[in-house]
Amino acid sequence: MTLQIVEPETSDRTRTGATVEFRGLRRSFGATTALDGLDLTVEPGELVALLGPSGCGKTTALRTLAGFERPDAGTVLVDGEDITAVPAHRRDAGMVFQSYSLFPHLTALDNVAFGLRMSGIGKAERRARAAELLDLVGLPQHAGRYPHQLSGGQQQRIALARALALRPRVLLLDEPLSALDAKVRLTLREEIRRLQKQLGITTFFVTHDQEEALSMADRVAVMRAGKLEQCAPPAELYARPSTAFVAEFVGVMSRIPARPGPDDGTVQVLGRTLPVDGRLPDADGTADVDAVDVLVRPEAVEVAADEEGTSRIVGASFLGATTRLAVRLADGAEVTADVPTHAMATLPVGAAVTLTLPDRPVLVDAR
Repeated sequence: MTLQIVEPETSDRTRTGATVEFRGLRRSFGATTALDGLDLTVEPGELVALLGPSGCGKTTALRTLAGFERPDAGTVLVDGEDITAVPAHRRDAGMVFQSYSLFPHLTALDNVAFGLRMSGIGKAERRARAAELLDLVGLPQHAGRYPHQLSGGQQQRIALARALALRPRVLLLDEPLSALDAKVRLTLREEIRRLQKQLGITTFFVTHDQEEALSMADRVAVMRAGKLEQCAPPAELYARPSTAFVAEFVGVMSRIPARPGPDDGTVQVLGRTLPVDGRLPDADGTADVDAVDVLVRPEAVEVAADEEGTSRIVGASFLGATTRLAVRLADGAEVTADVPTHAMATLPVGAAVTLTLPDRPVLVDAR
């Protein structure tokens, strides 16, 4: 299914992406709050991934932008215009679903041209434009095939071409790759990103796959319980998460027990005193400053074989050039560490080791 634009596209004018704003969006379903005051602004031509656990509100936010859901409060603006009450079929948007939703009785060409026909565009023009879009998604030779004659990846390309047929300024992708196998997903996500950048369409991409979000998006919006935890470029989100939830949800993060250091803004961890990236929890009754955790990524943990070490390797997972170790500390805490696979000769499961962290600021959270 594709959201249809009422205005026929008969001119050759260039379409550009739109600015999209969510302002204080709230939406509840009975006792369940799906959106709880969501605020988010997306710039023209940006691809923003909505990422979060099941039930966090990411799909509800997308459906609210599409016009399939009406918020209980708040507004949706496109280029400054309030479209909160505008019906779905009048919004300048194209949508691609996980389930493809192609018409089984129509050929690939006719599926792509369907929205154009509904908009009153003549047969010759709509077939020419549909053919151009099939070429754009790399399927010109499949124009006469029916959905049952296409693979899952090919069907999703047709669905994408159909969503683009009316030249929308906003493209909405609701977990469009989750039903595909890993190799096809990788190819299609690269193709979607290429097309999105080429066409300059403001795009929202809902996904539960962190790798997809981090590899495709200009910015990733991490949601939790209907609220926005952080929206930032992938590298910033990974390296400088603003909350403990983001730190532990995006990528792999270990908690290492630590104590405040001798100087303000430092922490003692694994036998070292390191600067804190941010403030230690305040002694205001909500956090115990004598019990904190340092949050570290696997690649930041250095592992060395040490017969007298108090930590022990309890698991190993081969990842190709690297191997991911599970290391149990003396106090029972478990830390994940990535090491070069060639180093595993001296780091077998069961070996005693010493862990250290590099001399740079660390993230700290209350225990």
